[in-house]
This record gives sequence, structure tokens and C-alpha cells, in this order.
Amino acid sequence: MKPTRSKRQQSEKHGKHAEAWAALYLLLKGYRTLERRFRSKRGEVDLICKRGSTIVFVEVKARKTVDDAVHAVAYKQRKRIEAASADWLKIAGVKAKSHRFDMIAVVPWRLPTHIKDAWRP
Repeated sequence: MKPTRSKRQQSEKHGKHAEAWAALYLLLKGYRTLERRFRSKRGEVDLICKRGSTIVFVEVKARKTVDDAVHAVAYKQRKRIEAASADWLKIAGVKAKSHRFDMIAVVPWRLPTHIKDAWRP
């Protein structure tokens, strides 16, 4: 008998699949993935990409609809992502001329939806 996975484990697996789809989608759009699942004491960034001279910090949300995904990124979470992105820039020693915060909404049976400049600090 196979042990059942906890709801958290299932969510984690689903999130990893969504992040893989998002990374592939961005690659096809000309982005280069610099790091996945960056974690610092202050937060986490799902994907860190680069296109041209712009560093892009990407939050990936898998939900039933794009609207659900967009509304799932609350103010508190945005602040944690911003803090983690600042940590990454410092640790990586990157002097980004520009950076932004994007979002990828992954919904069933559709291509991912890329929302550029989803929010500003």
C-alpha cells in the first residue's frame, strides 16, 4: 500500500511543476533563468531571470483562474519577495541597471499568463 501524501506535499509538488512550466515559458520568450527558488531569511523568490540588462524577479502562482492567481499575491507576500530580491542582489553582487517584479499565472489547460511589472515597491 502506497503512503498518501500530505496536502502540503501535494501543493509543493504542484508548485514545482508550475515553476518548471513558467521557467520554460520564459525561456521561450528570451529570458535566461539565473536562479530558482531563492530563499533568504526575509523571503523567497520563485524565479530570478534576466532579459537584456533587466533582472526580473518572478512570482509563480498556480490556480484555477488567472484572477485567482493574481489575487493570491497579497501585500505581505510582495514585501517578502521584495526583501528577498534585495538580498539576492546583494549576495550575487549584481548591479542591476533595472529590475522589476513579474508574475506568471499557471492555470489548467492554458499557456502560462505572464504579467510584466506586476507591482512596484
